[in-house]
Amino acid sequence: MPLQNRVTPLGELIADPARGLVYGNRGCLHDPSGRIRRRYDGKRWIACRLEFKGWRRTPLMQPGRLTELFFLDEATALAAGHRACAECRREDFDRLKAIWRELHPGQTGADAIDAQLHGERTGPRPFVSLAGLPDGAFVLRDGEPWLVLGEQLLRWTPAGYAERSRRDAGRAELVTPRSLVEVLRFGWEPLVPLLHPSAG
Repeated sequence: MPLQNRVTPLGELIADPARGLVYGNRGCLHDPSGRIRRRYDGKRWIACRLEFKGWRRTPLMQPGRLTELFFLDEATALAAGHRACAECRREDFDRLKAIWRELHPGQTGADAIDAQLHGERTGPRPFVSLAGLPDGAFVLRDGEPWLVLGEQLLRWTPAGYAERSRRDAGRAELVTPRSLVEVLRFGWEPLVPLLHPSAG
């Protein structure tokens, strides 16, 4: 039976057999029996490499340890409000800090980034023009998350991107936190896959 440790672009934790291409955590979210008991434990939500220095992440969901989470790709992790890990993705984290200084003068370091993102991912989602969004951002349509890619929107599923729709000039509810949308706009080419191969 799949564990409830797959993350949707909306930040929800679901059980699904598909694993995804990005690993991460947001603290210990499970009880000693492995059941999810809370959405997060602290403001530090990170996205990591699946493999790093040969570390083994088994068994998963050990009592009292962090809850191992899996994302379809980096775009999904960003939409859920996770940022690059400062250890296994040091190069990405340093680039994020540099971009962040440009976008948020006076905010430096992981704590400032995490505080800003926490407010954005727990606050109300704004409505924005689809025309102005960069590739990799997510919006909500008919209650489902859709990825912005070129002139198209791609519907997210745990195993990959499914149906496609033409991007129009309308408005939609923005899922990806605004600050991370601006990082995508700046040009984000991470060490982990930005998009799952099903995006085409």
